[in-house]
Amino acid sequence: MAAKILVGTASWSDPGFIADWYPPGLAKNRLLSWYAEHFNFVEVNSTFYSIPTARVVEGWVRQTPADFVFDIKLFKLLSRHTVEAKFLPPDLRKRAKLNGTKVMLTPELEEVVAERILAEIEPVREAGKLGALLLQLSPAFRPKTNDLAELNLLLEKFSGTAVAVELRNRDWMTGEQKRDTLSFFRERRTTLVTVDAPESEHFTVMPFTDEITNSDLAYWRFHGRNEKAFVTGRTVADRFDYDYSEEEIADIAEVVQETSKKTKALHLVFNNNRSHYAPKAAAKLLQVLEAKRLVIRPAASAKHS
Repeated sequence: MAAKILVGTASWSDPGFIADWYPPGLAKNRLLSWYAEHFNFVEVNSTFYSIPTARVVEGWVRQTPADFVFDIKLFKLLSRHTVEAKFLPPDLRKRAKLNGTKVMLTPELEEVVAERILAEIEPVREAGKLGALLLQLSPAFRPKTNDLAELNLLLEKFSGTAVAVELRNRDWMTGEQKRDTLSFFRERRTTLVTVDAPESEHFTVMPFTDEITNSDLAYWRFHGRNEKAFVTGRTVADRFDYDYSEEEIADIAEVVQETSKKTKALHLVFNNNRSHYAPKAAAKLLQVLEAKRLVIRPAASAKHS
């Protein structure tokens, strides 16, 4: 096999999954272990909203098989989103500069938050289950007002771990800026996330690119192709309301097959999280990739296809 391909969803506890995918009445503390019977990879979403504790992370390790992989979405303060002070750990709250109730991101705070995250997720690393860290930047982070060099401190702090960066302002990947953006990530051997999204000129919709910026890891996130929902949706489920067809999954598998020849690992994350659309699409893609002999699924997940 050209690359190690992992397929999963963005979160295991999404409300739509609980409503329409998990068995009715399944206890919340059983969700992850049940998910792990179907997939051996997940992107953790809760870590975007707060820094987890090592005790919680240890629970993830206990509930999953030895070959399970976690990609961890970084706390949203690091990705330039607005954060209220109450979402910081109490000791870090005392060190933060505030604008009203909002935390101001300073280099000093950025460094200590990054260090805290690394410390708290250490149980996953020790268990050999840490895949990559995902930095999902705010759409407000754009070439007109920002420079990619602002990410250097973070990339240096996380230099011992694979990092994937998802840009959410299309200006980074249009015109002459596209060349500079790709050069930035290639020079730092950092993975630029490929986004499957609607065809749209809206500034928040990234154009698709299969460019590889780090031959060790390619990272794709599937947001669905519903342009109206993506641009106008008020909730996460509204924005990513899209059910991939079997034909679309087959087309995706063809592109995945070509990309797998250019990288050592490929992480495929479905974020079309209305209802059970994401796990359904992930399971179908696994099935197609398995038929192409691009993946070998664990026995536990194969029996659920």
